[in-house]
Amino acid sequence: MSLRDIVLTVMILVAGAYALRRAWAGVLFWTWISVMNPHRYTWGFLYSAPVAAFAGGIALLGLVFTKERRSPFIGTPVIIFALFIAWMTLSWLMGHDVSGDYFQWNKCVKIYLMIFVTIALLQTKEHIMAFAWVLVGSLAVLGAKGGLFTLATLGNFRVWGPPGSFIEDNNEFALALIMTIPLIYFLQLQVTSKIWRNVLSIVMLLCAASALGSYSRGALLAIIAMGGMFWWRSPGKKKGEVTILILIVAATMVPMLPEEWWARMNTISEYQTDGSAMGRINAWGVAWEVALHNLFGGGMSYQHLDYYLLYAKYDHIVRAAHSIYFQILGNHGFIGLLLFLLLWITTYREAGWLRKNARNESHTLWAAQLGAMAQVSLVGYVVGGAFLSLGYFDLPYNIMALVVMTKKWFMSQTEGSQKSKLIKKF
Repeated sequence: MSLRDIVLTVMILVAGAYALRRAWAGVLFWTWISVMNPHRYTWGFLYSAPVAAFAGGIALLGLVFTKERRSPFIGTPVIIFALFIAWMTLSWLMGHDVSGDYFQWNKCVKIYLMIFVTIALLQTKEHIMAFAWVLVGSLAVLGAKGGLFTLATLGNFRVWGPPGSFIEDNNEFALALIMTIPLIYFLQLQVTSKIWRNVLSIVMLLCAASALGSYSRGALLAIIAMGGMFWWRSPGKKKGEVTILILIVAATMVPMLPEEWWARMNTISEYQTDGSAMGRINAWGVAWEVALHNLFGGGMSYQHLDYYLLYAKYDHIVRAAHSIYFQILGNHGFIGLLLFLLLWITTYREAGWLRKNARNESHTLWAAQLGAMAQVSLVGYVVGGAFLSLGYFDLPYNIMALVVMTKKWFMSQTEGSQKSKLIKKF
């Protein structure tokens, strides 16, 4: 047993004990374990221990025994999310390999259940901000670690995510960090300490370095799209700071990136001669045909040799979709894809509503800032996700939860303010 196992075990037990007394803390405990996967960085018994089940069980116990809970159905995105889960389940049951796909369905449903638990338990500004810090901090720590590794090795080695997680692969990990950067900036806007503001600026730079050090072509496109949106959605007085931040990243990283990195990025414009790119296009074609011929899609995965023998045009090698859109299309058909798209469109619109309506009062400004940066993060997801199989990744769903919880909080503040004005009037 290593010292790392012992220290982390103590931390998990202490956090679990604390969460048993405070239901909302159970959600934070689960979020830390499920997003960061800290136990996957140990070398002993804790690596394969059911840590996530332990954290999830404590959060569910808190939900059962607390009186401070509400219905999680507090916005249009949540209702669409529930419909998507129902259709996903039906798709799995009607799919190509029900027993083989059970593990993936079970994994996703457990994560999605905890999204509803999160929305039901986190109601105050303090709860929402604590959730944001844990969610963003869990990825920011990994991004900072990866960024230091990239700088230390001059970008000659790729950066990988937590083993056994949705973002273990270098490409997926890079997109997760790109989505995290605007959320770190949101947190930076909330702190008053100059030291902490500088620390968070450094963390953003390291996350960008880590994303570039992943050698992911999709991540490069996502970081360009996110960077432009980041600048556009930044407060007017902060646009200069954001411009400087972007220039520092470019000036620091671009000269040090090795020739291998540039060679890989150049294949973006030469996809016809790139086996990996053509393999993805082939997989996308199979996904389209599977959806055309199966109302419910292929199930939790359409990557079956039968489908490739029927529909593949480039070769018959079974590959992952490498696209959130074709992944959902092939797995759950056109109805599943429609629900998936509606989920993110409505979440983006709700975030925009917050950005416009919550910026007029000082005590609600944070909600407007969250809405703006949530939009930036989602842009990174929908662009980078076009080239990655991250349709079930929990970070964007947690962002959806942040947006709807914050809007509910803002609406309660508005209603309270209107009641106070009526009382004073009469």
